[in-house]
Amino acid sequence: MAGPGDARHARERRSGRLHGLWNASPLTYLTLIVALALSVFPIYWMIAVATRTNDVVSDVPPPLLPGGHGGTNVHRLFDNPDAYFAKGLLNSAIVSACVTVSTVFFASLAGFAFAKLRFRGKNALLVTIVGTMMIPVQMGIIPLYMIMVKLGWQNHLQAVIVPFLVTGFGVFMMRQYADQAVPDELIEAARVDGCTTFGIYWRVVLPALRPAAGVLGLFTFMQSWNDFMWPLATLSPENPTVQLSINNLANAHFSDYTLMFAGTTVAVLPLLVVFVLFGRQIIGGIMEGAVKA
Repeated sequence: MAGPGDARHARERRSGRLHGLWNASPLTYLTLIVALALSVFPIYWMIAVATRTNDVVSDVPPPLLPGGHGGTNVHRLFDNPDAYFAKGLLNSAIVSACVTVSTVFFASLAGFAFAKLRFRGKNALLVTIVGTMMIPVQMGIIPLYMIMVKLGWQNHLQAVIVPFLVTGFGVFMMRQYADQAVPDELIEAARVDGCTTFGIYWRVVLPALRPAAGVLGLFTFMQSWNDFMWPLATLSPENPTVQLSINNLANAHFSDYTLMFAGTTVAVLPLLVVFVLFGRQIIGGIMEGAVKA
């Protein structure tokens, strides 16, 4: 049996490892600063151009400071008759929210089943699900489009929602996390207390999977919000997602770059808000998964 001394030595070892993480060399900090600058500058320049006029877009050197036309450009963006930008934002919000909630729910439910339940064909079914991740998405566009046409869902939002209600990656990720995060003894104790299988999932497993569910939810929301190819194939320009609205601006007779940058800025804001609101939990989930691994 481990005594107080063993626990103290274990804490000291963990503290030493964490202390070593902060003793980075100046080269490490310089590399991180350069990587941060390269990541942030395109976003900053996009915002700066979105507040300017078209006559300064091609200037050399490019404008680095924001201008005073941001409000005017955003107003022109929502008034543009070809972009349907407000409708695109609403459609993207509906699609991303539905796909995210559904993916987290079904992936966590299936991950719990694969990790903790015993049933015939479990391993073969899991291999099949993982195998679907090896098939390029582009290979399924034509048959999936034909199915949407047969169902009469072309130009309707369900065409970009239903095919992505659950993903093989989400199932595999939640299965791996549930296998380590949920002890078998906890499930057996819940069964002794009279919980049904779904009750165990809802009251025991799902709270334990919350960090991984947050990470999966963010990735799914970002992927659904930024998806362009499939909405382009199934939706009309009059019923777009936000990415198609920006594409409508790019395909206009006159390339209004400040309008396109303004649209891109507005389209990025929801992603930034989601990350700011849930970033701590998401990073905690990633770190917890790394420690468990």
